[in-house]
Amino acid sequence: MLNDFYTSTRELTPLTLGVIVQYDPHGNPNACILEEENEYDVTDSPTKVIDDACSYFGSSLRGRQDGTRNICGITHKAPISIDPMSGMYYFPTYSPTSSKCSWIAHSHIDKVNKREGQHTEIIFKNNRSVILEASYGSVLNQVQRTAQFRFLLDKRIRYLLKHSPEQVAEPFA
Repeated sequence: MLNDFYTSTRELTPLTLGVIVQYDPHGNPNACILEEENEYDVTDSPTKVIDDACSYFGSSLRGRQDGTRNICGITHKAPISIDPMSGMYYFPTYSPTSSKCSWIAHSHIDKVNKREGQHTEIIFKNNRSVILEASYGSVLNQVQRTAQFRFLLDKRIRYLLKHSPEQVAEPFA
């Protein structure tokens, strides 16, 4: 079923690079979902796309943000784990309530470059790039905060797997 989901919809997968804000002719925020080799335009905002992805994995954006706060104390522009088992960690470029907010997949970032004004270029590991309307310092901070969050969450998951293997639920059928 999971493969059906990934191949039959334009939802987020471990191959998604980011969910980038773009605007329709009326100025409403829409999303461009960047994949390793494709991109898809959707009429939802990037934050709605992220919330839907969290829902697919049994939570919500708010739930994931609360989890981040509980793990490492980050309360504003919190990075989230949509699904830690598949490495789907994202950070927002602005407050998720802002119409300027895009979401970037942490694991796909290769480089972050400063551009003129309040713009930043993100170069992904596959050499695709995107220029965001966000300050270089802010994006670098988000990359570092996401790395710290990933480390702490991974540490918790490894501890649980190491210390209670006999309590693991039945495998998927």
